[in-house]
Amino acid sequence: MLASRHRLLPSQRTDDVATIASDVVALHSSDPATVFLSAFARMQRASADAVEAVLYDDRSLLRFHAMRRTVWVSTPALIEAMNASSTRKIAANERRLLLKYLANTDGVRDPSAELDHLYALVVHAVASAGSITTRELGKTYPELTKKITIGFGKGTIDVGAHTRAASLAGFEGRLIRGRPTGTWVGSEYAWHCTDDWTDIDLDALDERDGMAMMARAYLSRFGPVTTTDLRWWTGWTAGAVKRALDDIDATEVSLEEGSGWVCPNDPLLDGEAATNVDPWVAVLPSLDPTTMGWKERAWYLDDATRARVFDRNGNAGPTIWCNGQVVGGWTQRPDGELRYELTQELDAAAMQLLEIELARMTEAIGDIRYRVRFPSPNQKALLE
Repeated sequence: MLASRHRLLPSQRTDDVATIASDVVALHSSDPATVFLSAFARMQRASADAVEAVLYDDRSLLRFHAMRRTVWVSTPALIEAMNASSTRKIAANERRLLLKYLANTDGVRDPSAELDHLYALVVHAVASAGSITTRELGKTYPELTKKITIGFGKGTIDVGAHTRAASLAGFEGRLIRGRPTGTWVGSEYAWHCTDDWTDIDLDALDERDGMAMMARAYLSRFGPVTTTDLRWWTGWTAGAVKRALDDIDATEVSLEEGSGWVCPNDPLLDGEAATNVDPWVAVLPSLDPTTMGWKERAWYLDDATRARVFDRNGNAGPTIWCNGQVVGGWTQRPDGELRYELTQELDAAAMQLLEIELARMTEAIGDIRYRVRFPSPNQKALLE
């Protein structure tokens, strides 16, 4: 069922990139490469051009800060729900924190007035340019490069005001990230005014409706999940999770870990879990939504493998999946070779499938070279 829902079976692949994103709710975008590599793994004809067209031309997928302060790529409808359920509170916290930083910055007498001025200047600059990167903002408007002291006590650093003001405007939905400079693995995005880039309505939902929509989307694609899973994935409080589960009439099911939840119309309740699925192998990038989809991972990830493919902060590196289990990891070497490490022995048929998937990913990546943004413990050995 997992492989089918997340389009990891060859028969389930599609070149509709927006559908791919929806079928895992959203693609992680903290590492820019993840969006493309996650799509490649699920496409019939993997193509960076096709992914870019959806992101920057059709704009049926958008980048947005949401759950756990992470940058995600998802459909406008789901981003409206993300904004209502998570981003508004995160943005309010970001604003309060930035005001504290300004109060701690030498020469700032009125933090609120200073923030309003910087914020308005950044939004005006983006609106005037139509498209501009954070770096270009600083070059075009030197006033915006004034330093803000970030942090408190001995752990402070000084950063340009334009970086924090633009980021806050992104959290609050005034600005949105467009195409990056350079290649598709670049992370210096052009800012656009949201109203000019898309017709998304960030006021479409209230918080409770947004939470219900996100809980339903998550359970429908990742269920069964535990309460712990849902709380971790969303970043919501225990009370908010309980209310959302009640609002969608989630059905409780028994798991080896205890109790779990599915949507009330989940095919699993009718015994429709796939029992005759052909053997499958997937080569997934770091932070892929399938690998990162649950807090409690023992059912698909043993301790030895976890120690190799997850870093200490819980970030997943590139993984190799076989029949519903993570069985190793991989990386791209500077010469373009995809080198892998297995933590479980695979039979000859699975090894053949693995070679096919590695070849598919190699062809899709082409001449692009990238490094994993959050390297897992196995990365050093694989690069030697």
